[in-house]
Amino acid sequence: MPETPAAPVAPAPAGQQQLPGATPPKLELKNLYISYTDRKGRTVQAVQDVNLTVANKPGIGELAVFLGPSGCGKSTILKSIAGLLTPDSGDVLIDGKQVEGTGRDRGMVFQSYTSFAWRTVRKNVEYGLELQGIPAEERKKQSLAIINQVGLKDFADSLPKQLSGGMKQRVAIARTLVNKPRLILMDEPFGALDPQTRWGMQSLILDVLHTQDNTVLFVTHDVAEAVYLADVIFVLSHRPARVLHRIEVPFFQSREVSVKQSAEFKRVENHVLDLLHESNVHGNIRVGL
Repeated sequence: MPETPAAPVAPAPAGQQQLPGATPPKLELKNLYISYTDRKGRTVQAVQDVNLTVANKPGIGELAVFLGPSGCGKSTILKSIAGLLTPDSGDVLIDGKQVEGTGRDRGMVFQSYTSFAWRTVRKNVEYGLELQGIPAEERKKQSLAIINQVGLKDFADSLPKQLSGGMKQRVAIARTLVNKPRLILMDEPFGALDPQTRWGMQSLILDVLHTQDNTVLFVTHDVAEAVYLADVIFVLSHRPARVLHRIEVPFFQSREVSVKQSAEFKRVENHVLDLLHESNVHGNIRVGL
């Protein structure tokens, strides 16, 4: 897979051989192919020979973004990592171990709101803990801590119908975080939100990373969102999805929303837009800057 740095620095090694005894990557996809049958009975290739690696960085909180056009196969890749679908061929490895079905080591946040309408915010957040058999008092303690962290302290006893769209997504994020997954999978979770609410939710995710030490895989087709959130961006082609570029996003001194207006942010954003444009025009993989 080609390495495309967003800043004039040496490219990070792509496809580098793992040394004996070294810690395995947090996530590794090898020669991944995924297809499905459409409503007319035709076989559609959704993902084609995808290879990528997300590093294991304990104590940092890595965020990798899958960026590409709508319908390109981003969500399909995410679902294969979640164990919700089985690839035709290839490997999905988490911490060096093959994914076989769903598991508590992964938590998924969808674009649509998925709260139980008849349960309060706290009861929704506690649901996964209930399934694990954790006692009621401990469930309450853990759920309230996460609810407070995502800014819903005053709404713990509210029902979902009493919440705004952004607040409902905070509930979904809290419900995922409370289970302490090693990977958080986010499938365009802010796509239905207004711009102001969306910016607030983006900042929330960055704050969570600093305290929860999670690895987050985030699907979007919004370039500004990708640059603002990501440590690394994987640019995907039109369907069938292939990895065209791997972009290391430079460290911004500030992750306040105002950084989006800075010259450095705009430079990186324009660089990613140029890569997307070239990919659309030429339909091939470009190596280097």
